[in-house]
Amino acid sequence: MIFKNLLKEIDSIIDRDPAAGSRIGVVFLYPTFHVMFFYKIGNIFWRYNLRFFARMIMYFARIFTGIEIHPAAKIGANFFMDHGLGIVIGETTEIGDNVTIYQGVTLGGIMPSIESDLQRNQKRHPTIGNNVIIGSGAQILGAINVGENARIGANSVVSKDVPANVTVAGVPAREFARSKKKESFRAYGISANHSDPREKILVDLLKKVENLEKKIKALSNEKNEKKI
Repeated sequence: MIFKNLLKEIDSIIDRDPAAGSRIGVVFLYPTFHVMFFYKIGNIFWRYNLRFFARMIMYFARIFTGIEIHPAAKIGANFFMDHGLGIVIGETTEIGDNVTIYQGVTLGGIMPSIESDLQRNQKRHPTIGNNVIIGSGAQILGAINVGENARIGANSVVSKDVPANVTVAGVPAREFARSKKKESFRAYGISANHSDPREKILVDLLKKVENLEKKIKALSNEKNEKKI
């Protein structure tokens, strides 16, 4: 059963990364595979209250991979960190199944460290739903929820809930597109077909202004003809 789940995770990486050549390549060359191996051990230690050893395991995992995951974080099946360098996943983070995130992503808190005593045993990191894609450099901050099948654009700053099936991007992040159904996996979070809804509004307004100008011009010409 363990071996079968392991193969499933490896195959899920190959399905989402066109650069992945083979299973053996994933096992030996992918930091996401290595850090998740350490995480599963560290998480067991954490759950058995051997917290110093859990933190130590993940400390060495960070040195080895450049990825920082708190051993208390809850991570679902088929989690893939593409490239991975610079990713930070906080203590109370919850991640669903089939989630993909890229390098430089932070799943962090927002409260200042000077109030750390008030934050102990509190939910302060995000909850990520199933099938979410988070682009490189994105910052997902606070105890917010990112709904299933959501897409977060690169370098976005997200501090409010993101509904399911929605694409957001920007600083602060705002909605770019909405889908009623689950999309097939698309790398990097946002497809080329997603356009800015505010741009659509401006285009519509310009068209209305243009139509009004034509009507005013027609009325003006009609008035002039009557005077003649």
